Amino acid sequence: MRAAATLQSDCGDTLHGQDVSDLRGALFLAISGKGRHRSIDPRLESSASRRLLELVREELLQIWSAERSISASDTLCTLQSIESVRKAIGPDTGKDFITTLKGSDGLELLVEMAHDLRSPLTSILFLAETLQRRLSGSINDLQHRQLRLIYSAALGLSEMASNVLEFVRGGNRLTEDEPSPFRVSETLESVLDIARPIAEEKGLTIRLNPPATDHRLGRPLALARVLLNLTTNGLKFTEKGFVHIVARETGVSRIEFSVRDTGPGIDPNTMETLYSPFHKAGTGSGIGFSGSGLGLALCRRLVRAMGSELMLETKPNWGTRFYFELELSPVLKA
Repeated sequence: MRAAATLQSDCGDTLHGQDVSDLRGALFLAISGKGRHRSIDPRLESSASRRLLELVREELLQIWSAERSISASDTLCTLQSIESVRKAIGPDTGKDFITTLKGSDGLELLVEMAHDLRSPLTSILFLAETLQRRLSGSINDLQHRQLRLIYSAALGLSEMASNVLEFVRGGNRLTEDEPSPFRVSETLESVLDIARPIAEEKGLTIRLNPPATDHRLGRPLALARVLLNLTTNGLKFTEKGFVHIVARETGVSRIEFSVRDTGPGIDPNTMETLYSPFHKAGTGSGIGFSGSGLGLALCRRLVRAMGSELMLETKPNWGTRFYFELELSPVLKA
């Protein structure tokens, strides 16, 4: 393994041959267990061990790039296994980071990290979308799928960074100072365009139902933010079926917005903490957003800032529907 030789030159005799063998064994067990590994010899809890795993990761990605015969699922499983072994080697790393965040400079550090993340992620989203649309040349089906994965992962990270910034600011600050004319259908279409790669990757569909009277007076950016969070959250926990976004007129100036998925429904035991930031949520398979609870917490705050309340109904094997009503006066077309 080239990684072991590189580590030897980097770290001298810090990590011995037996340690390398033990790390290989731990990694093999993690791969065999489909990415899970929770305990490891305390002797291996060192910076040298972590450095070796980073080198293994780099070597794996280089091999994957050169060998098209290696499947993406096998590679992802191995990457997850490396990460699980890394966590077993340094189980207190997360605690140390949390201690730093609780310090006097913790909030500032969190905001700086979120800001630093958003700029490169925006570039990744733009480039991935440009390639997907074949604006830079033709791509094959495999490359198209890989670009969807890249786009979905970058979108999730970008939204998580935005959620952190919004949460620090209070989470109920509306982007628009005053209501403005907009088309509800365009807002729904913008949500569809952003979330479509996630749905396609999981074999799901996103359905839209705009209202009969499309031109309205409201806050489209805040509305789109809520609907996007609810849509991607629904996609995350749905394995088959669809996510349905509906804008239903309930009065001349009122519209009920709803996002329903066909997932398993919400466990009653999690209802009390559903809107609590940083709670541990269940994990859906596939690409999705963070399970920290920030997204739903911010959705509720934004909906309240727009003068409404976020409600939900959920049933086992039927799915979950989030909904809220807004006062959106019709605008006469010029």
